[in-house]
Amino acid sequence: MAQAAGTADATDEAPLLLASSAAGSTPSPPGSAPRRNRFAFVCATLASVTTMLHGYNLTLMSGAELFMREDVGLTDGEVEVLAGSMNVFMLASILAAGWVADHLGRRRTLVLANAFLMAGALAMSLGTSFAALMAARFVTSVGSGFARVVAPVYNAEISQAATRGVLSSMLDIFINVGILLSYVSNYAFAGLPVHIGWRLMYAIGVIPPVLIAAGVLVIMPESPRWLAMQGRHADARAVLLRTSDSPADADFRLGEIKRAADAPSPAAAARHGGGGVWRELFVRPSTTTTSVRRVLGCVLGLQFFVQASGVDAILLYSPLVFKAVGVASTSAVLGATVSIGAVKTCFVLVAMLFTDRLGRRPLLLASTAGVAVTATALAVTLCVGTASPATAAACLASVLAFVAAYSIGYGSVVSTYSAEVLPLRLRAQGSSLGVAVNRLTCGRAGWSA
Repeated sequence: MAQAAGTADATDEAPLLLASSAAGSTPSPPGSAPRRNRFAFVCATLASVTTMLHGYNLTLMSGAELFMREDVGLTDGEVEVLAGSMNVFMLASILAAGWVADHLGRRRTLVLANAFLMAGALAMSLGTSFAALMAARFVTSVGSGFARVVAPVYNAEISQAATRGVLSSMLDIFINVGILLSYVSNYAFAGLPVHIGWRLMYAIGVIPPVLIAAGVLVIMPESPRWLAMQGRHADARAVLLRTSDSPADADFRLGEIKRAADAPSPAAAARHGGGGVWRELFVRPSTTTTSVRRVLGCVLGLQFFVQASGVDAILLYSPLVFKAVGVASTSAVLGATVSIGAVKTCFVLVAMLFTDRLGRRPLLLASTAGVAVTATALAVTLCVGTASPATAAACLASVLAFVAAYSIGYGSVVSTYSAEVLPLRLRAQGSSLGVAVNRLTCGRAGWSA
Protein backbone atom coordinates (compact mmCIF):
# COMPACT_ATOMS: atom_id res chain seq x y z
CA MET A 1 0.00 0.00 0.00
CA ALA A 2 2.86 2.37 0.75
CA GLN A 3 4.25 1.82 -2.73
CA ALA A 4 0.87 2.42 -4.30
CA ALA A 5 0.41 5.60 -2.30
CA GLY A 6 3.60 6.95 -3.70
CA THR A 7 2.75 6.28 -7.31
CA ALA A 8 -1.00 6.63 -7.63
CA ASP A 9 -3.36 9.49 -7.08
CA ALA A 10 -6.10 10.12 -4.54
CA THR A 11 -7.76 6.79 -5.19
CA ASP A 12 -5.17 5.15 -2.94
CA GLU A 13 -6.45 7.16 -0.03
CA ALA A 14 -9.55 4.96 0.05
CA PRO A 15 -8.22 1.71 1.57
CA LEU A 16 -6.54 3.60 4.41
CA LEU A 17 -9.71 5.55 5.13
CA LEU A 18 -11.85 2.42 4.93
CA ALA A 19 -9.76 0.75 7.61
CA SER A 20 -9.52 3.84 9.79
CA SER A 21 -13.26 4.49 9.60
CA ALA A 22 -13.92 1.06 11.04
CA ALA A 23 -11.63 1.88 13.92
CA GLY A 24 -13.05 5.33 14.51
CA SER A 25 -10.94 7.97 12.76
CA THR A 26 -7.73 8.53 10.85
CA PRO A 27 -4.54 8.87 12.86
CA SER A 28 -3.40 12.24 14.15
CA PRO A 29 0.13 13.61 13.79
CA PRO A 30 2.65 12.08 16.21
CA GLY A 31 2.73 13.84 19.54
CA SER A 32 -0.46 15.82 18.95
CA ALA A 33 -3.13 16.18 21.61
CA PRO A 34 -6.59 16.18 19.99
CA ARG A 35 -8.63 19.24 20.84
CA ARG A 36 -11.78 20.66 19.36
CA ASN A 37 -10.90 23.72 17.38
CA ARG A 38 -13.61 26.29 18.04
CA PHE A 39 -13.47 27.92 14.64
CA ALA A 40 -13.80 24.55 12.89
CA PHE A 41 -16.78 23.84 15.15
CA VAL A 42 -18.43 27.14 14.13
CA CYS A 43 -17.83 26.44 10.43
CA ALA A 44 -19.22 22.91 10.70
CA THR A 45 -22.27 24.24 12.54
CA LEU A 46 -23.02 26.78 9.81
CA ALA A 47 -22.68 24.14 7.11
CA SER A 48 -24.84 21.67 9.06
CA VAL A 49 -27.65 24.06 9.95
CA THR A 50 -28.62 24.24 6.27
CA THR A 51 -29.67 20.61 6.49
CA MET A 52 -32.08 21.57 9.29
CA LEU A 53 -34.22 23.19 6.60
CA HIS A 54 -34.22 19.93 4.65
CA GLY A 55 -35.54 18.04 7.69
CA TYR A 56 -38.12 20.75 8.32
CA ASN A 57 -39.48 20.84 4.77
CA LEU A 58 -39.43 17.06 4.34
CA THR A 59 -41.66 16.18 7.30
CA LEU A 60 -43.74 19.36 7.58
CA MET A 61 -46.06 17.84 5.02
CA SER A 62 -47.02 15.08 7.48
CA GLY A 63 -49.11 17.55 9.50
CA ALA A 64 -49.71 20.33 6.98
CA GLU A 65 -51.48 17.97 4.59
CA LEU A 66 -54.29 17.55 7.12
CA PHE A 67 -55.18 21.21 6.47
CA MET A 68 -54.08 21.53 2.83
CA ARG A 69 -56.69 19.03 1.74
CA GLU A 70 -59.48 21.33 2.90
CA ASP A 71 -57.95 24.70 1.98
CA VAL A 72 -56.58 23.93 -1.50
CA GLY A 73 -58.93 21.04 -2.25
CA LEU A 74 -56.23 18.43 -2.73
CA THR A 75 -57.15 14.80 -3.29
CA ASP A 76 -55.53 11.92 -1.41
CA GLY A 77 -53.47 11.08 -4.49
CA GLU A 78 -52.22 14.65 -4.88
CA VAL A 79 -51.21 14.77 -1.22
CA GLU A 80 -49.23 11.54 -1.59
CA VAL A 81 -47.50 12.88 -4.70
CA LEU A 82 -46.58 16.11 -2.88
CA ALA A 83 -45.24 14.19 0.10
CA GLY A 84 -43.13 11.77 -1.93
CA SER A 85 -42.09 14.07 -4.76
CA MET A 86 -39.42 15.85 -2.75
CA ASN A 87 -37.20 12.77 -2.70
CA VAL A 88 -37.54 12.32 -6.46
CA PHE A 89 -37.07 16.01 -7.25
CA MET A 90 -33.93 16.05 -5.12
CA LEU A 91 -32.25 13.58 -7.49
CA ALA A 92 -31.55 16.27 -10.07
CA SER A 93 -29.75 18.58 -7.65
CA ILE A 94 -28.08 15.71 -5.79
CA LEU A 95 -26.50 14.35 -8.96
CA ALA A 96 -25.47 17.87 -9.97
CA ALA A 97 -24.23 18.87 -6.52
CA GLY A 98 -20.86 17.12 -6.80
CA TRP A 99 -20.06 18.86 -10.08
CA VAL A 100 -21.28 22.23 -8.76
CA ALA A 101 -19.31 21.87 -5.51
CA ASP A 102 -16.15 20.95 -7.43
CA HIS A 103 -16.45 23.95 -9.76
CA LEU A 104 -17.97 26.67 -7.56
CA GLY A 105 -16.56 25.49 -4.26
CA ARG A 106 -18.28 24.10 -1.18
CA ARG A 107 -18.98 27.53 0.33
CA ARG A 108 -20.74 29.10 -2.65
CA THR A 109 -22.75 25.93 -3.21
CA LEU A 110 -24.09 26.18 0.34
CA VAL A 111 -25.15 29.78 -0.31
CA LEU A 112 -26.90 28.62 -3.48
CA ALA A 113 -28.68 25.89 -1.50
CA ASN A 114 -30.02 28.43 0.98
CA ALA A 115 -31.27 30.65 -1.84
CA PHE A 116 -33.33 27.78 -3.26
CA LEU A 117 -34.63 26.85 0.22
CA MET A 118 -35.78 30.42 0.86
CA ALA A 119 -37.53 30.69 -2.51
CA GLY A 120 -39.17 27.29 -2.08
CA ALA A 121 -40.53 28.07 1.39
CA LEU A 122 -41.99 31.36 0.16
CA ALA A 123 -43.59 29.71 -2.87
CA MET A 124 -45.10 26.94 -0.73
CA SER A 125 -46.67 29.46 1.66
CA LEU A 126 -48.28 31.29 -1.27
CA GLY A 127 -49.38 28.25 -3.30
CA THR A 128 -53.06 28.08 -4.26
CA SER A 129 -53.15 25.02 -6.51
CA PHE A 130 -51.61 21.59 -6.85
CA ALA A 131 -49.44 22.71 -9.77
CA ALA A 132 -48.10 25.73 -7.84
CA LEU A 133 -47.33 23.59 -4.81
CA MET A 134 -45.51 21.03 -6.95
CA ALA A 135 -43.37 23.77 -8.51
CA ALA A 136 -42.56 25.13 -5.05
CA ARG A 137 -41.73 21.63 -3.84
CA PHE A 138 -39.29 21.27 -6.74
CA VAL A 139 -37.49 24.52 -5.86
CA THR A 140 -37.20 23.45 -2.22
CA SER A 141 -35.90 20.04 -3.31
CA VAL A 142 -33.07 21.59 -5.31
CA GLY A 143 -31.83 23.44 -2.22
CA SER A 144 -32.21 20.34 -0.05
CA GLY A 145 -30.26 18.23 -2.52
CA PHE A 146 -27.35 20.65 -2.57
CA ALA A 147 -27.31 20.86 1.22
CA ARG A 148 -27.46 17.09 1.75
CA VAL A 149 -24.41 16.51 -0.47
CA VAL A 150 -22.18 19.51 0.25
CA ALA A 151 -22.60 19.91 4.02
CA PRO A 152 -21.11 16.51 4.99
CA VAL A 153 -18.31 16.94 2.45
CA TYR A 154 -17.43 20.38 3.84
CA ASN A 155 -17.52 19.17 7.45
CA ALA A 156 -15.26 16.22 6.69
CA GLU A 157 -12.80 18.48 4.87
CA ILE A 158 -12.69 21.27 7.47
CA SER A 159 -12.27 19.02 10.52
CA GLN A 160 -9.27 17.31 12.05
CA ALA A 161 -9.20 13.52 12.15
CA ALA A 162 -9.78 13.31 15.91
CA THR A 163 -13.02 15.33 15.72
CA ARG A 164 -14.23 14.42 12.24
CA GLY A 165 -16.88 12.04 13.55
CA VAL A 166 -18.39 14.64 15.89
CA LEU A 167 -18.36 17.48 13.36
CA SER A 168 -19.67 15.32 10.51
CA SER A 169 -22.47 14.02 12.75
CA MET A 170 -23.67 17.57 13.36
CA LEU A 171 -25.60 17.65 10.11
CA ASP A 172 -27.62 14.62 11.21
CA ILE A 173 -28.40 16.44 14.44
CA PHE A 174 -29.67 19.47 12.55
CA ILE A 175 -31.74 17.33 10.16
CA ASN A 176 -33.42 15.86 13.21
CA VAL A 177 -33.80 19.29 14.81
CA GLY A 178 -35.57 20.35 11.61
CA ILE A 179 -37.83 17.31 11.81
CA LEU A 180 -38.62 18.10 15.44
CA LEU A 181 -39.35 21.75 14.60
CA SER A 182 -41.71 20.69 11.81
CA TYR A 183 -43.68 18.55 14.23
CA VAL A 184 -43.76 21.38 16.77
CA SER A 185 -44.89 23.77 14.03
CA ASN A 186 -47.68 21.38 13.03
CA TYR A 187 -48.84 21.19 16.62
CA ALA A 188 -48.49 24.93 17.36
CA PHE A 189 -50.41 26.18 14.31
CA ALA A 190 -53.06 23.46 14.26
CA GLY A 191 -55.54 25.69 16.09
CA LEU A 192 -55.44 28.53 13.53
CA PRO A 193 -57.95 28.88 10.69
CA VAL A 194 -57.39 26.27 8.01
CA HIS A 195 -56.40 28.77 5.31
CA ILE A 196 -53.76 30.40 7.56
CA GLY A 197 -52.20 27.70 9.73
CA TRP A 198 -50.42 25.56 7.12
CA ARG A 199 -49.22 28.64 5.23
CA LEU A 200 -47.55 29.99 8.37
CA MET A 201 -45.88 26.62 8.84
CA TYR A 202 -44.07 27.12 5.54
CA ALA A 203 -43.69 30.91 5.79
CA ILE A 204 -41.51 30.71 8.90
CA GLY A 205 -39.03 28.75 6.80
CA VAL A 206 -38.23 31.84 4.70
CA ILE A 207 -36.08 33.74 7.22
CA PRO A 208 -33.55 31.06 8.36
CA PRO A 209 -31.97 30.54 4.89
CA VAL A 210 -31.27 34.28 4.61
CA LEU A 211 -29.51 34.35 7.99
CA ILE A 212 -27.60 31.13 7.27
CA ALA A 213 -26.40 32.36 3.85
CA ALA A 214 -25.21 35.61 5.43
CA GLY A 215 -23.33 33.64 8.10
CA VAL A 216 -21.70 31.41 5.48
CA LEU A 217 -20.50 34.43 3.48
CA VAL A 218 -19.22 36.36 6.49
CA ILE A 219 -17.74 33.63 8.68
CA MET A 220 -17.03 30.43 6.75
CA PRO A 221 -13.84 30.02 4.72
CA GLU A 222 -13.66 27.74 1.72
CA SER A 223 -12.73 24.08 2.28
CA PRO A 224 -8.92 23.74 2.42
CA ARG A 225 -9.11 20.52 0.44
CA TRP A 226 -11.04 22.21 -2.37
CA LEU A 227 -8.52 25.05 -2.38
CA ALA A 228 -5.70 22.52 -2.65
CA MET A 229 -7.48 20.81 -5.56
CA GLN A 230 -7.40 24.18 -7.33
CA GLY A 231 -3.67 24.51 -6.67
CA ARG A 232 -4.24 27.33 -4.12
CA HIS A 233 -1.98 25.86 -1.46
CA ALA A 234 -1.26 29.18 0.27
CA ASP A 235 -4.98 29.83 0.73
CA ALA A 236 -5.47 26.26 1.92
CA ARG A 237 -2.75 26.68 4.54
CA ALA A 238 -4.31 29.95 5.74
CA VAL A 239 -7.60 28.11 6.37
CA LEU A 240 -5.82 25.21 8.05
CA LEU A 241 -4.05 27.60 10.42
CA ARG A 242 -7.47 28.75 11.63
CA THR A 243 -8.96 25.27 11.91
CA SER A 244 -5.99 23.44 13.44
CA ASP A 245 -4.59 23.38 16.96
CA SER A 246 -1.14 24.63 15.95
CA PRO A 247 0.92 25.63 12.88
CA ALA A 248 2.57 22.20 13.00
CA ASP A 249 -0.85 20.54 12.78
CA ALA A 250 -1.76 22.81 9.87
CA ASP A 251 1.40 21.90 7.97
CA PHE A 252 0.84 18.22 8.68
CA ARG A 253 -2.73 18.36 7.36
CA LEU A 254 -1.65 20.36 4.30
CA GLY A 255 0.93 17.70 3.49
CA GLU A 256 -1.73 15.00 3.71
CA ILE A 257 -4.08 17.01 1.50
CA LYS A 258 -1.38 17.57 -1.13
CA ARG A 259 -0.60 13.88 -1.28
CA ALA A 260 -4.27 12.97 -1.54
CA ALA A 261 -5.22 15.65 -4.04
CA ASP A 262 -2.25 15.13 -6.37
CA ALA A 263 -3.28 18.36 -8.10
CA PRO A 264 -0.25 20.06 -9.71
CA SER A 265 -2.38 22.68 -11.43
CA PRO A 266 -5.91 24.08 -11.38
CA ALA A 267 -6.54 22.69 -14.86
CA ALA A 268 -5.56 19.19 -13.79
CA ALA A 269 -7.67 19.50 -10.65
CA ALA A 270 -10.67 20.52 -12.75
CA ARG A 271 -10.18 17.46 -14.96
CA HIS A 272 -9.92 15.16 -11.95
CA GLY A 273 -12.96 16.74 -10.31
CA GLY A 274 -15.11 16.41 -13.41
CA GLY A 275 -15.91 13.77 -15.96
CA GLY A 276 -12.43 12.22 -15.79
CA VAL A 277 -13.32 10.58 -12.49
CA TRP A 278 -16.38 8.87 -13.92
CA ARG A 279 -14.56 7.83 -17.10
CA GLU A 280 -11.85 6.24 -14.97
CA LEU A 281 -14.38 4.35 -12.86
CA PHE A 282 -16.95 3.24 -15.40
CA VAL A 283 -15.61 3.68 -18.94
CA ARG A 284 -11.87 3.04 -18.80
CA PRO A 285 -11.19 1.20 -15.56
CA SER A 286 -7.61 0.62 -14.45
CA THR A 287 -6.05 -1.52 -11.75
CA THR A 288 -5.99 1.48 -9.38
CA THR A 289 -9.79 1.77 -9.37
CA THR A 290 -10.49 -1.62 -7.77
CA SER A 291 -10.30 -0.37 -4.18
CA VAL A 292 -12.33 2.75 -5.02
CA ARG A 293 -15.07 0.65 -6.57
CA ARG A 294 -15.22 -1.41 -3.39
CA VAL A 295 -15.49 1.75 -1.30
CA LEU A 296 -18.15 3.20 -3.61
CA GLY A 297 -20.05 -0.07 -3.40
CA CYS A 298 -20.02 0.15 0.40
CA VAL A 299 -21.29 3.73 0.30
CA LEU A 300 -24.07 3.02 -2.19
CA GLY A 301 -25.13 -0.18 -0.46
CA LEU A 302 -25.26 1.51 2.92
CA GLN A 303 -27.27 4.44 1.58
CA PHE A 304 -29.73 2.02 -0.03
CA PHE A 305 -30.35 -0.19 3.00
CA VAL A 306 -30.62 2.75 5.40
CA GLN A 307 -33.60 4.10 3.48
CA ALA A 308 -35.00 0.67 2.66
CA SER A 309 -35.66 0.38 6.40
CA GLY A 310 -38.67 2.65 5.77
CA VAL A 311 -37.78 5.43 8.19
CA ASP A 312 -39.05 8.25 5.99
CA ALA A 313 -42.36 6.45 5.43
CA ILE A 314 -42.80 6.39 9.21
CA LEU A 315 -41.84 10.05 9.54
CA LEU A 316 -44.10 11.20 6.70
CA TYR A 317 -47.12 9.06 7.47
CA SER A 318 -46.99 8.72 11.27
CA PRO A 319 -50.22 10.78 11.69
CA LEU A 320 -52.05 8.31 9.46
CA VAL A 321 -50.51 5.38 11.33
CA PHE A 322 -51.71 6.72 14.68
CA LYS A 323 -55.19 7.39 13.32
CA ALA A 324 -55.31 3.81 12.02
CA VAL A 325 -54.80 2.40 15.53
CA GLY A 326 -57.53 4.48 17.12
CA VAL A 327 -56.07 7.92 17.91
CA ALA A 328 -58.96 10.11 16.79
CA SER A 329 -57.94 13.58 17.98
CA THR A 330 -55.82 15.61 15.57
CA SER A 331 -54.19 17.33 18.51
CA ALA A 332 -53.22 13.98 20.07
CA VAL A 333 -51.86 12.72 16.74
CA LEU A 334 -49.68 15.81 16.24
CA GLY A 335 -48.56 15.62 19.88
CA ALA A 336 -47.39 12.04 19.30
CA THR A 337 -45.37 13.17 16.28
CA VAL A 338 -43.59 15.73 18.48
CA SER A 339 -42.45 12.89 20.74
CA ILE A 340 -41.04 11.11 17.67
CA GLY A 341 -38.98 14.16 16.76
CA ALA A 342 -37.75 14.58 20.34
CA VAL A 343 -36.65 10.93 20.68
CA LYS A 344 -34.96 10.97 17.27
CA THR A 345 -32.99 14.11 18.09
CA CYS A 346 -31.93 12.86 21.53
CA PHE A 347 -30.55 9.58 20.21
CA VAL A 348 -28.63 11.32 17.42
CA LEU A 349 -26.99 13.42 20.16
CA VAL A 350 -26.11 10.21 22.02
CA ALA A 351 -24.58 8.76 18.87
CA MET A 352 -22.60 11.95 18.33
CA LEU A 353 -20.94 11.49 21.73
CA PHE A 354 -19.85 7.93 20.93
CA THR A 355 -19.04 7.95 17.22
CA ASP A 356 -15.38 8.91 17.73
CA ARG A 357 -14.99 6.66 20.79
CA LEU A 358 -16.63 3.45 19.62
CA GLY A 359 -16.16 3.82 15.89
CA ARG A 360 -18.60 3.87 13.00
CA ARG A 361 -18.98 0.12 12.48
CA PRO A 362 -20.22 -0.86 15.99
CA LEU A 363 -22.89 1.85 15.88
CA LEU A 364 -24.05 0.72 12.44
CA LEU A 365 -24.29 -2.89 13.58
CA ALA A 366 -26.21 -1.94 16.71
CA SER A 367 -28.57 0.20 14.64
CA THR A 368 -29.15 -2.63 12.16
CA ALA A 369 -30.17 -5.06 14.91
CA GLY A 370 -32.39 -2.50 16.63
CA VAL A 371 -34.17 -1.46 13.42
CA ALA A 372 -34.87 -5.10 12.49
CA VAL A 373 -36.43 -5.88 15.88
CA THR A 374 -38.47 -2.68 16.27
CA ALA A 375 -39.74 -2.67 12.67
CA THR A 376 -40.97 -6.23 13.18
CA ALA A 377 -42.71 -5.21 16.41
CA LEU A 378 -44.42 -2.29 14.65
CA ALA A 379 -45.58 -4.50 11.78
CA VAL A 380 -47.03 -7.05 14.19
CA THR A 381 -48.83 -4.30 16.12
CA LEU A 382 -50.44 -2.89 12.96
CA CYS A 383 -51.38 -6.28 11.50
CA VAL A 384 -52.64 -8.06 14.61
CA GLY A 385 -53.96 -5.32 16.90
CA THR A 386 -57.35 -3.66 16.68
CA ALA A 387 -58.10 0.03 17.17
CA SER A 388 -57.87 0.49 20.94
CA PRO A 389 -55.90 2.50 23.53
CA ALA A 390 -53.63 -0.51 24.17
CA THR A 391 -52.86 -0.91 20.48
CA ALA A 392 -52.24 2.82 20.14
CA ALA A 393 -49.80 2.73 23.06
CA ALA A 394 -47.99 -0.30 21.62
CA CYS A 395 -47.82 1.37 18.21
CA LEU A 396 -46.37 4.58 19.66
CA ALA A 397 -43.83 2.60 21.71
CA SER A 398 -42.75 0.62 18.62
CA VAL A 399 -42.39 3.78 16.53
CA LEU A 400 -40.33 5.52 19.24
CA ALA A 401 -38.10 2.46 19.64
CA PHE A 402 -37.66 2.28 15.86
CA VAL A 403 -36.56 5.90 15.48
CA ALA A 404 -34.24 5.52 18.50
CA ALA A 405 -32.57 2.44 16.98
CA TYR A 406 -32.36 4.15 13.59
CA SER A 407 -30.86 7.33 14.99
CA ILE A 408 -28.10 5.66 17.00
CA GLY A 409 -26.35 4.48 13.85
CA TYR A 410 -28.18 4.82 10.55
CA GLY A 411 -29.24 8.39 11.29
CA SER A 412 -25.89 9.63 12.59
CA VAL A 413 -23.00 7.67 11.08
CA VAL A 414 -23.78 7.11 7.39
CA SER A 415 -22.91 10.59 6.12
CA THR A 416 -19.72 10.63 8.22
CA TYR A 417 -18.64 7.23 6.94
CA SER A 418 -19.40 8.12 3.31
CA ALA A 419 -17.42 11.35 3.44
CA GLU A 420 -14.46 9.67 5.15
CA VAL A 421 -13.98 6.61 3.00
CA LEU A 422 -14.30 8.31 -0.38
CA PRO A 423 -10.98 9.60 -1.79
CA LEU A 424 -10.57 13.35 -2.08
CA ARG A 425 -11.07 13.89 -5.79
CA LEU A 426 -14.09 11.59 -5.81
CA ARG A 427 -15.57 12.82 -2.53
CA ALA A 428 -18.08 15.39 -3.80
CA GLN A 429 -19.31 13.38 -6.78
CA GLY A 430 -19.24 10.09 -4.87
CA SER A 431 -21.24 11.64 -2.05
CA SER A 432 -23.79 13.00 -4.52
CA LEU A 433 -24.22 9.53 -6.04
CA GLY A 434 -24.68 8.02 -2.57
CA VAL A 435 -27.29 10.58 -1.55
CA ALA A 436 -29.05 10.07 -4.90
CA VAL A 437 -29.42 6.35 -4.11
CA ASN A 438 -30.61 7.34 -0.63
CA ARG A 439 -33.32 9.68 -1.90
CA LEU A 440 -34.44 7.38 -4.74
CA THR A 441 -34.88 4.50 -2.30
CA CYS A 442 -36.65 6.83 0.12
CA GLY A 443 -39.08 8.02 -2.53
CA ARG A 444 -39.84 4.45 -3.61
CA ALA A 445 -40.38 3.33 -0.01
CA GLY A 446 -42.57 6.36 0.71
CA TRP A 447 -44.87 5.74 -2.25
CA SER A 448 -45.05 2.03 -1.45
CA ALA A 449 -46.31 2.99 2.01
